[in-house]
Amino acid sequence: RMTEPGLPGGWSVKDVIAHITWYEREMIGMLKTMTLEGSELWHLPQDKRNVPIYKENKDRALEEVLSEADQVYDQLFEAIKLLSNEELTDPSHFRGMPSEWAPWDVMAGNTYKHYHQHIPDIRAWLQQYGEKT
Repeated sequence: RMTEPGLPGGWSVKDVIAHITWYEREMIGMLKTMTLEGSELWHLPQDKRNVPIYKENKDRALEEVLSEADQVYDQLFEAIKLLSNEELTDPSHFRGMPSEWAPWDVMAGNTYKHYHQHIPDIRAWLQQYGEKT
């Protein structure tokens, strides 16, 4: 069912994985450069940003999307491990990050917290088919 559309916007689970992977890849860039910069898509509102991300990934093979997700996750994990507690909490370590932001929260919102934004839709969709979640 991972490639079946059925989630909001006609997305599939594969599309959600590719979407989250894009955000996680952006966090790797932020961590490597210690700069709050990235794709030009960040200049768009979230809904408008997600459209080209979806279009870029919708025709990719499931295996390719899953492989990339695994690779990006591993790279992200390694990059986060290199940060000190001060770097995780003090925005002054990241060029361009507003002083009221916490780096760990920026990363969380684009990684594991992002999963929780999509899980309810996936569970509801699967329950339509009587599948346990």
